[in-house]
Amino acid sequence: MLINHDTRCALDAVVALVNTTPDGDGPDGLADVDALRRFVAHHAISDVGTLEERDLVAVRAVRARFAEVFAAPDTRRAAELLNAMVAAAGTTPRLTDHDGYDWHVHYFAPGASLADHLAADGGMALVFLLEAGERGRLRRCEAPDCGYAFVDLSRNRSRRYCDSRTCGNRLHVAAYRARRREAAG
Repeated sequence: MLINHDTRCALDAVVALVNTTPDGDGPDGLADVDALRRFVAHHAISDVGTLEERDLVAVRAVRARFAEVFAAPDTRRAAELLNAMVAAAGTTPRLTDHDGYDWHVHYFAPGASLADHLAADGGMALVFLLEAGERGRLRRCEAPDCGYAFVDLSRNRSRRYCDSRTCGNRLHVAAYRARRREAAG
């Protein structure tokens, strides 16, 4: 599947945003406005003004809607969720070149809030996956103690873990040790 740079960046931001959700015993990755600023800086999100508490609340709401898309039971429900999110964000496609990047499309309106920016660009990136019949690429890590969201961009759609170096490797090592213990007796 061919995904352009901007769509990939938007998908990465969506996944990272969903994965800031606190699990049962973990902290919220967007605990405060400073954490939101770090998120914006890490993902090089452009056209972001001064961030305040209301932005944090709105981005957390967008995060919850993206999590619903990953959990949707079928493409129809995922499409309904994305259509509502993108429409509420006031999507305004525009061609732009900035910060040394070549021409590309932004889907958020000029001056949009960070939440609308994320909902529009991230929502459209997910729309492109659904439109291509690739909803199955939206996954959750299969490691029992993880559950992070990820987009499987592998050629054969076989990725099972959010990160093969951590979750995948940990499970493979555990299985190997279990086989060795069983063989030893």
